[in-house]
Formats: sequence, structure tokens, C-alpha cells
Amino acid sequence: MALRISSRRLWGTTRRKDAPSLVADRWKRYASAASAQAGSNLSEGMKQEISREASLPTADPPGDSQTAALVNGQLPYMVPTYVRPPPIFVKGEGCYLWDVENRRYLDFTAGIAVNALGHSDPEIAKLMYQQANTLIHTSNLYHNPWTGSLSKLLVSRTLSAGGMSTASKVFISNSGSEANEAALKFARKVGKVLDPSGAKHEILSFHNSFHGRTFGSLSATPNPKYQQPFAPMLPGFRYGTYNDVDAVETLITDMTCGVIVEPIQGEGGVNVASASFLAALRKRCNDVGAVLIYDEIQCGLSRTGTLWAHQAYPTSSHPDILTTAKALGNGFPIGATLVNEYVAEKIKTGDHGTTFGGNPLACRLGHHIFSRLSEESLQRDVLEKEKLFRALLTRLQSRYPEIMTEIRGRGLLLGAQLSVDPTPLVTAARERGLLIITCGTNTLRFVPPLVATSEEIEEGMSILAKAMAVVWGDGESVGHGQEVEGQRVGQTGLEGK
Repeated sequence: MALRISSRRLWGTTRRKDAPSLVADRWKRYASAASAQAGSNLSEGMKQEISREASLPTADPPGDSQTAALVNGQLPYMVPTYVRPPPIFVKGEGCYLWDVENRRYLDFTAGIAVNALGHSDPEIAKLMYQQANTLIHTSNLYHNPWTGSLSKLLVSRTLSAGGMSTASKVFISNSGSEANEAALKFARKVGKVLDPSGAKHEILSFHNSFHGRTFGSLSATPNPKYQQPFAPMLPGFRYGTYNDVDAVETLITDMTCGVIVEPIQGEGGVNVASASFLAALRKRCNDVGAVLIYDEIQCGLSRTGTLWAHQAYPTSSHPDILTTAKALGNGFPIGATLVNEYVAEKIKTGDHGTTFGGNPLACRLGHHIFSRLSEESLQRDVLEKEKLFRALLTRLQSRYPEIMTEIRGRGLLLGAQLSVDPTPLVTAARERGLLIITCGTNTLRFVPPLVATSEEIEEGMSILAKAMAVVWGDGESVGHGQEVEGQRVGQTGLEGK
């Protein structure tokens, strides 16, 4: 299996016996390529390809590269569940990644909203080393100092921040999907206690949601792309339309034991729940005794500028269960399910469990990371950075109004809706040193580390502007000293705060 390079590069050209001049280290890795082309007998197409690669700081590695050799030696042994772009990343620091060929990329993906404190944070690395040299795992057959400490911190900081007003207890797991599995099982248990016949077992979720890949969480994720290969799904799941207030009354019935919803849908396209929608869900759940679950695995932990995204809504809309993961470990596997007493009192010993969940290493790291992410100063910074991001995205939107049709989201979970396939733009940005991802239907998703600086945001938007000019056509730069919302826009973005 060959490494997928760009749509214009064919692997065979680098392996042909009649192309020795190309194999000779790609013209010494494009040194003096411009002058060398004048006397070359290479085809015009090959000259253009070499010039292109020579002009790009992080052009996708060619077939004769160290990257290609490594990938092609490993892919035959890997289950083909992913299609990855060519670079192999071997090092990270702050908001930057370096590939195996020592080329630097600005990372606006943060491991899909995971590395909120950036890559290779020194404090996290130090704690990881210390705890690994002390105690890593004992199983949940025994107590350890950190499972309970993290649980207490999650509850106390959530309450003091104005989040989930009835938060009481926590179940620690290893991932977001596992956190949601626990939530779904707890909802089913509540239904079983309220109606021992088992009739109260239905769970409602919403189109364009994403709750995980395990069978329960997948059954709550009504996306044919994910569900069809493994159909039929688990019985008892119903699906509604996100933000459709009028349908809530009929979707949630006496047979409903739980409703799971993201206050901001990440994978589904950065769609923000309306206050009336969440209020309607809360009221109807109260009416029928169903459990309301907020999945904040992507939108929580200060990504929106408050500790939890649902803090933007009235307390009367708060959930019975809250799930989190991703940034809680900053790259180390951990998840958590917060519940209130209405739920906790119905869960008995042996109802659920995990071998690795709550291990001392994960929980000590989670305790440290959550402490930092719950700081108000960080949250204020996120809101200021959102203003900068939005101002720069708005400038790009004014330059391409028919292509970039909407900017939505909150904090540093932002989406730019496009009217065209964003794949060429993602590639062009990567080959210029910026990593961005997509979601939903033709939506660019921006989820950088929360510690990204204003200068790094401006750098990223400058690269994105250049990539857009290449893919969609040239135009004026993002800056040129104009005023945006009272701030001066410089050549690479906003200057002066």
C-alpha cells in the first residue's frame, strides 16, 4: 500500500528506471532548482512540479522521501481505518508540530480539540514522569489517592463556576466514547428503576451529532457513514432534528429514559444549540422523568470561554449528566461522567465498571490539567482570542463572500461554512505550514490550543489567506491596516489590543 501524496503526484515517477536524475535526491532537495531548470531536459510538467515543491515550506513529502519509506513499511500491518495525509509527526511544542523531516507546522487542530494546553507541556511531562515512577495502575479493586481527588475537583469547580448546578458524583473512564457509554447506561438504569417492566428504555439523540464509536454511543450517532457498516444498531434509539423546538413534545415520551445532546455540535458542523431548544429538552425531560445528558467532550473545558459550554444557558436548562474527555488529559487517555443525585442514587455496586479507568497516572494528570483549564484568566483569554479569530475570518469572508457563507461557534471552537469542498484548501494550508480540519458538510473547523498566542493566530490566518488565494483565486491580503471592531488590522492580522 503506497502513501497517498497529492492528486498531481504519481508514485511511479519516482521509481522508474529511466528517471535517475529525479531519484538523485530530488535535485539535492530542490537546491538552486530555479537555475537548474533552465538547462534541464526534464519534461515541462516535472519542472513545474519541482518548482512547486521548492516554493512550499512544507510540501507533502515525495515518494523517495524518508517519510514515504517509513509509512510504506508500516501500513501493511495497520488496519486501514484511516486515510492520513503524508507527514509523519515526531515532535510537538506549544502550538507547533515537526515532522520526521524536521519541518514545522502551526497546529490549529490540537489533536481534534484535545491538546488545549499545547504540545509537550513541561508541567504535564514532569508530572507524568513523577507519577510513572510512583504508581501507574492498581485497578478499581483498590483505592488510590487520585481518582477521588479528581472526582472532587470536577464537582467542586463545576459548581463554583456556575456549571451543572446539581453535579454530585463522577465516574472516571478512559475516553469520550466510554464517558458517553456510562451516561447511556446510567440513563437506562434510571428508566429501569422508574419502570421495572423495561418499557422506559428509549434514548433520544439528534442528527449531525457525534457521541462515539462504541455500539451504544454509535447508536446515538445517526450518521449513515458511521452506522451502516455495523447495522443494525442497538434497539431503543430515536433521532430528532437539532434545534427543532416544536418536535420536542412528541419526541420525548413516557418511554424515554434519556436524551443526549451536544450544546455545540463539533463533528456535525459547529452548530450551536439555541437557548429555547435546550430549555424545551429540560422541561420535557422533567415532565416524563427522563435523564438529560450534555455531551461536552469537545465543547467543554473552557473551549468556549466558560468552563462548560452550557453555562451560557440558564440554570433551569442544566443537565442531569455531563460527559467530558479530550482536553481533560491533553492527549493522555481519560474521560469522566458527572451525575447528579437523581441519577447516582439509582446506580448500585457492579452496575458499571472499568479496568483502566481512574488509574493514578491518568487521574493525577487530569487533576492538574483540569485545575489549569478551570482558571478564569485562561477563559478570559479565550474570549479575547475569539474576537481576533472572528475579525480575521470576517475579513476572509468579505474577500470570498460566495464561498465562505457563515462563521459560527463560540470561543475557540469555530466553524467557517463553505459552499465548496474544503479538501483542496486543507491541503494547500498544510503545504504552507498550517494544519486545519473539517467537519459537517463543507465546514472548516478551528480548534487550536487554548494557549495559542495572538501572534500565532495571526500567523495561521495569514497562511490560510495565502492558501485561499491559491485555491480560490487571488485577492487583497487579510490586513492592509484597516480597522476591524476598533482594532487595527496589520499585514498579518490584528495588531494592538
